[in-house]
Amino acid sequence: MEKPKVLISDKLSPAAVDIFRTRGVEVDVKTGLTPAELRAIVGGYDGLAIRSATKVTAEVLAEAKRLRVVGRAGIGVDNVDIKAATARGVVVMNTPHGNAITTAEHAIAMMFALARQIPEASASTRAGKWEKNRFMGAELFGKTLGVIGCGNIGAIVADRALGLKMKVIAYDPFLSDARAVDLGVEKVELPELFSRSDIITLHTPLTEGTRNIIDARAIGRMKKGVRIINCARGGLVVESDLAEALRSGHVAGAALDVFETEPATENPLFALENVVCTPHLGASTTEAQENVALQIAEQMSDFLLTGAVSNAINMPSVSAEEAPRLAPYMALCRNLGAFAGQLSVARDGGFGRVTIEYEGAAAALNHKPLTAAALAGLLGPLMEGVNMVNAPVAARERGIELTEAVHDRPSEYQTLVRISVTTDRDTRSVAGTLFAGAKPRVVEIKGIPVEADFTRHMLYVTNKDQPGFIGRFGAALSDAGINIATFHLGRAEKGGDAICLVSVDEPVPEAVLGKVRALPLVVNATALGF
Repeated sequence: MEKPKVLISDKLSPAAVDIFRTRGVEVDVKTGLTPAELRAIVGGYDGLAIRSATKVTAEVLAEAKRLRVVGRAGIGVDNVDIKAATARGVVVMNTPHGNAITTAEHAIAMMFALARQIPEASASTRAGKWEKNRFMGAELFGKTLGVIGCGNIGAIVADRALGLKMKVIAYDPFLSDARAVDLGVEKVELPELFSRSDIITLHTPLTEGTRNIIDARAIGRMKKGVRIINCARGGLVVESDLAEALRSGHVAGAALDVFETEPATENPLFALENVVCTPHLGASTTEAQENVALQIAEQMSDFLLTGAVSNAINMPSVSAEEAPRLAPYMALCRNLGAFAGQLSVARDGGFGRVTIEYEGAAAALNHKPLTAAALAGLLGPLMEGVNMVNAPVAARERGIELTEAVHDRPSEYQTLVRISVTTDRDTRSVAGTLFAGAKPRVVEIKGIPVEADFTRHMLYVTNKDQPGFIGRFGAALSDAGINIATFHLGRAEKGGDAICLVSVDEPVPEAVLGKVRALPLVVNATALGF
């Protein structure tokens, strides 16, 4: 089996390269590539490891026919076109914990520097001045710190601030009341945070919802003398509005590690004395750079070698421990989805509602990746290149209504997954289990019990349960030179609806399908492939 191959296009620790090679992944290190150079070679790789310099655009992804994963050694992924990556089925993962402490410490350092005017005082003293009366600072003790974004980094900043005996209030749409209590912060809405905070620090990703979150209107709600810190992302603050507020004195000072345009060699904020600026140093410690490089190498290796997904931006996570256990279930769900999808497309051209049910052992599993696998199988007959990454998005874009149900009830099988598809005409279902704990097997079609392994070439026939069908059907395949490998029958009741599922050694041509459909007692016949 060919080894997966990874391209490292930004500078990573040599130890990260060693991890890839030790784990059995081929790796090339080619930094400083131009966009054209990257597009020219990216098609030969399964993985792309980056920091912030490489821009993974839609144009780059269009050339990455083989690419399965992009790994960002760091938190921010605004240099990756997530939508384009998802559409192409490429997993995008980051390392949200590797530099969290370093970035949080930088924000605290900026807060101290801002409160005590340390950069200006240092420059003045080094210039031979002794301006003790000029640099009147402010204590942090007892001040109210407003934290916008209380995830990994924001929570660490809050913890350090509480250690300084500050009052901490936080705004984060995803912060639960229980989590706020655990952190020791007061959860508030954004307008209240603006009006109450003495210092505001930003720790939120840059999204359409957070872009320009601090503008002239927001600043107008803040108390006079507020100080603002941004060690998160450029674009969260409208820099021209902040500059005007600093000049007017409404904002007492600002500390910025990130800027809307980087590298930031020119900026209206640079000329203001009450501004502290650093060149995006939040993650720039030896420890953090090493941590994120090693972490992304491990994550990408796990994914390429075992299917484990950690810290993915665009698909459900599957831990390294879960991956081997989930693998047969994902195969089962993909095959069941493919079965239902091929029938629905062949009969009705599509579907509008999908229900996926988990019973027995399957009910206790992480079902999000299982659902993604089922949707990938289901949509396979409708679109090329569909996989677990882009299938959920593709389903939403097609207006497919998805329902997941987990049943805590006795099941005839130790584990069972059932997929029901509703079209304009009717609802049909297919259910399956794992034989011997690892081999996917269909056990029910449209409520009719029938047991069969999934094979590469199959033929599904619905018929009336009356004598003569099996002989005529077998003869039709025999006359066409098609050998039957396995033959499985099921019926709802004597003389009622019946189904026949056979495995054959080669694809069934359309002309042969036509002859089967024309047989007496046959309602329909569909060729299936797995």
